[in-house]
Amino acid sequence: MKRITYILIAILSFSLSAFSADAPPPDNPNIRVLLIPLVETVLSSEIAARIEKITVRMGDRFKHGQDLIVFDCEMYYAQLRKSKAELDEAHKTLEVNQRLDKLQSVSQLEISVSKARAEGAAADVSLRKTQVNKCSLKAPFAGRVVKVRANPYEYVSPGQPLLEVLDDIHLNLQLFVPSKWLKWLKKDAKFSVHIDETGKDYPARVTSLGARLDPVSQTLEIRSEIEGQHPELLAGMSGTAHFTIPD
Repeated sequence: MKRITYILIAILSFSLSAFSADAPPPDNPNIRVLLIPLVETVLSSEIAARIEKITVRMGDRFKHGQDLIVFDCEMYYAQLRKSKAELDEAHKTLEVNQRLDKLQSVSQLEISVSKARAEGAAADVSLRKTQVNKCSLKAPFAGRVVKVRANPYEYVSPGQPLLEVLDDIHLNLQLFVPSKWLKWLKKDAKFSVHIDETGKDYPARVTSLGARLDPVSQTLEIRSEIEGQHPELLAGMSGTAHFTIPD
């Protein structure tokens, strides 16, 4: 039993040493960084319909509000027209009953029922308009297509994943700094970052400090952003950040 305990202690000690070895020395001004998208998400269908057209492919850039996928919505448009006709009928019935009410020729029950039918018809029109507004999948932000998960003419269901997209205009830098840097490192601190894939240096700024310190590596995750627009940068690129450590 003692031998097993000693083995477990040895394994744990080795693991802690391995994690600690990944932590940068507090006097080393160079920190490895990773470019990550500010937003990365999977867009899904909100209605059941057949895909009529997919306007983008993997790697394509798109604008905010652009139609990425267009659905065949003839059925939804027909339902909307039917609901509008029923609303018009309900309004006319209510108007007639209100005129008859002035002549005391209709019961209050009929008035209440005609009002309820008009309100129900209006709600149905609102529902059909909402469905029609989802007949195209619009880009929630400007960015790029990571992966297309659907095909033209395919029938899709609500909630079915269709596109993987990311915001490559606003890329964040993810890095882990020594905990001792908290004595001087603050939000908005300036530094430079060298990106391996481009071979260029870029100005950067600290945007947020993590809320939890890693007790093993004694590091803190921070997020930063590269200043200016640089279309050559892609999510997943890596590099080295250089900080000026105060004396």
